[in-house]
Amino acid sequence: MATISAAWGPLNSSLAQLAHRQIEALAKASPEEPWLASLHHDRPANRELYRDPRHGFVLLAHFEPPALYRPPHDHGRSWVVYAVQQGEIEMGTYDRVPGADGTEHLAHRQATLLRQGCASVYLPGDVHDTLCVAGPALLFRFTERDLKHEDLTEHRVTRFKEHNGVWSAP
Repeated sequence: MATISAAWGPLNSSLAQLAHRQIEALAKASPEEPWLASLHHDRPANRELYRDPRHGFVLLAHFEPPALYRPPHDHGRSWVVYAVQQGEIEMGTYDRVPGADGTEHLAHRQATLLRQGCASVYLPGDVHDTLCVAGPALLFRFTERDLKHEDLTEHRVTRFKEHNGVWSAP
């Protein structure tokens, strides 16, 4: 986290790549390290590991059971790095597409399987879903800002709903 904090500034390719490398390296840590052994023992659904007091970025750990599906969503103004420490997570990506009636819906772009030690970056506005295909899975989620605040207070996170096989904003 110190390396990311030292390089912190407005989002650009260099910062996103640095965060990707750092969070991916974290996902490759030995499960015998005490902090990681504790996570594996407790298996928290959500645990904050670090919050930068100066820049506000947050690192969380999530254990997800097999077959847990999180529908398409974005992260508001935030960019995010996900990394898998244990298990496998399928991350689907979507594009927002205007419909003939003026409404917006999602078109599935691709699915990527994140395995142990792999990370992926999602920029502001990116829409994705997650499916735990081999679990329990331990994910690390690095967020540019506190997503609870972004979601519950600022109401900037969009969670898409499915209706007749079409994903659209509520």
